[in-house]
Amino acid sequence: MAMSFRDGQTEITVFEGLNFGVVSGKSLAIIGESGVGKTTLLYLLGGLEMPSKGEIKIGGNSITEHKGRGSELTRFRGENLGVIFQFHHLFAEFDALENVAMPLLVQRVSWSEARSRAKTLLEKVGLGKRLSHRPSMLSGGEQQRVAIARALVTKPGIVLADEPTGNLDVQTGHEVGQLLRQMHEELGITMVVVTHSHDLAKLMDSVVELTPSGVFERTL
Repeated sequence: MAMSFRDGQTEITVFEGLNFGVVSGKSLAIIGESGVGKTTLLYLLGGLEMPSKGEIKIGGNSITEHKGRGSELTRFRGENLGVIFQFHHLFAEFDALENVAMPLLVQRVSWSEARSRAKTLLEKVGLGKRLSHRPSMLSGGEQQRVAIARALVTKPGIVLADEPTGNLDVQTGHEVGQLLRQMHEELGITMVVVTHSHDLAKLMDSVVELTPSGVFERTL
């Protein structure tokens, strides 16, 4: 797989010749220096961007086959993927329960079922007493827990996380990392985490380093 883009008359290669996979039900950390393309790679895995060359498969289904067919790709992502960003991107006007229920409502799940599933997950991530709190009333760690619950509420087979602890202090980052590991083990989901944190990376089943010349397994 290769990824490049044009800047005026210049074609800039982000990476090329990437070839790796993640075993279903396992967790993988992707590390690497800033600017090497880690977030771009995660966006490619999530179908948020398309590679310049090559193919990306999830469970035997090719994401790249959906190129140019936005509605199909959106539906595929909604049914198969959960995404956690460094900045939680919660809706300020909605409380924690409503934020977590939102992906289900987009899928036309009834409010009663969406509410029930959101409540269950918020309790699982330790926010059972914060259901009616809006993001401004929550700490940074609590907001990220809401974002984790939101990513899991559709019961995706795969969760992609982009620097999920990067905006948190050390202790809160450790707690969120432990929570991600716990959710991975309890729910049996495949998890791919992009991170600068070796402490978070060590919690995953395996670690690879993205470099300009390829992806290499690492032991931390």
